[in-house]
Amino acid sequence: MGVLDDFSLDGKVALVTGAARGLGQGIATGLAEAGADIVALDIVSVDETGGLVQNEGCDFHAMNVDLLEADAKLAAEVVEECVSGLGRLDILVNNAGIIRRAPALEFGEEDWESVIKINLSAAFYLSQAAAKHFVAEGKGGKIINTASVLSHEGGVIVPSYSASKAGIANLTRALANEWAPLGINVNAIAPSYFTTELTSALREDAERSEALLVRLPAGRFGEPEDLKGAVVFLASDAADYVHGTILPVDGGWLAR
Repeated sequence: MGVLDDFSLDGKVALVTGAARGLGQGIATGLAEAGADIVALDIVSVDETGGLVQNEGCDFHAMNVDLLEADAKLAAEVVEECVSGLGRLDILVNNAGIIRRAPALEFGEEDWESVIKINLSAAFYLSQAAAKHFVAEGKGGKIINTASVLSHEGGVIVPSYSASKAGIANLTRALANEWAPLGINVNAIAPSYFTTELTSALREDAERSEALLVRLPAGRFGEPEDLKGAVVFLASDAADYVHGTILPVDGGWLAR
């Protein structure tokens, strides 16, 4: 086998949360292009993502779940449905995320709690449930979290989002420390400003958009397709000795 074979995901099953659109849809499509069958989880319809996955000749299973309700029991049920639906689970991508914008002096309780629950708590519970499955199967597995450049920076008027993404980065490291000996790789990608619903308010503000583009060495916002290579790498055998890394896919934002 050559090195390119290490990047193949043929025969693997990946669960991607927040897979209906944006980054999650790009991630799910990229994993399917590498050969993985996909379980797509979102609170809204994932039919469009399903079409893209099936166009690659891969199996697809849809899950409609509200991660605001995520706890250990729900996470275990999600993993159980993945295994019963597509026969196995090898890769978990904790991509689902929301953002709320308001000055910290005025930031509401719901805007704090909902972001922490979806962006951080749900990712932990799903990681725990997936890891228990990986251990029971004795085959190891791959967990990929979606961090952010705001895992490294404070940001402005997004306190719960910044806190959740800093938490995701350190959760990634903490789980990697414990689970690497079990053959479970836990890593994260850290996107910058991508053309998704989460950044629409910024991109539609001409002054703010221009300021962001001036600072981005790549000179453009990222597209969901820009994440495919990094995620396929971290999900593949090529990354078997990669543990606890936060991989920026940021157009050079953090280098500036």
